[in-house]
Amino acid sequence: MIQLTDTKRLRRVLCLGAHSDDIEIGCGGTLLRLARENPTLDVLWVVFCGADERRNREARDSAANYLAGFKTSRVEVFSFRDSFMAFDGAAVKEAFEQIKRDYAPDLIFTHFLDDRHQDHRLLSDLAWNTWRDHQILEYEILKYDGDLGQPNVYLPLPEDLCLRKIELLMTSFPTQATRQWFSEDTFWAMLRIRGVECNSPTKFAEAFHCRKMLL
Repeated sequence: MIQLTDTKRLRRVLCLGAHSDDIEIGCGGTLLRLARENPTLDVLWVVFCGADERRNREARDSAANYLAGFKTSRVEVFSFRDSFMAFDGAAVKEAFEQIKRDYAPDLIFTHFLDDRHQDHRLLSDLAWNTWRDHQILEYEILKYDGDLGQPNVYLPLPEDLCLRKIELLMTSFPTQATRQWFSEDTFWAMLRIRGVECNSPTKFAEAFHCRKMLL
């Protein structure tokens, strides 16, 4: 399959996640690959639901592990409540405007626009509303809603980075350990399925939804 992008052309990447584990699940392997291929990248990692002190701490500690390979990075965790962001819409929008004023990304990772979780959907809506002339890739989160779509951008991942992604997920989020879906086999399954879909030479991949791309 022809590859149309060169990761070394990127300078700044913005990662947006509603909850402390969203970015890691959705594009953690991709970020680990970017760190390997282009460690001079500057990354801004933003988590919005940080009202719970334990989840706030998990978000910061986990982000530090995933970002360790980049020369420069910054983590910001806002204090919105999980599942209540839609009721604080004006404040969330102000947070987006603040980010826009302070940071000019080449690439943005955010939630899938058709995700059924209200927090995820709001962030994706605001990402498109805030950045009108930027490359946006929407990542996916497997959950009981059955809302996985049909992605159209794939990034093959070597097995060692998949292993690293999953190891970090399983050790970074003790608050999620009792959740039935938060398991190694779940994360391996998603990587393998997306790898099959794009005929990945490594067998594994992460997948994204891209609504617009300039080549």
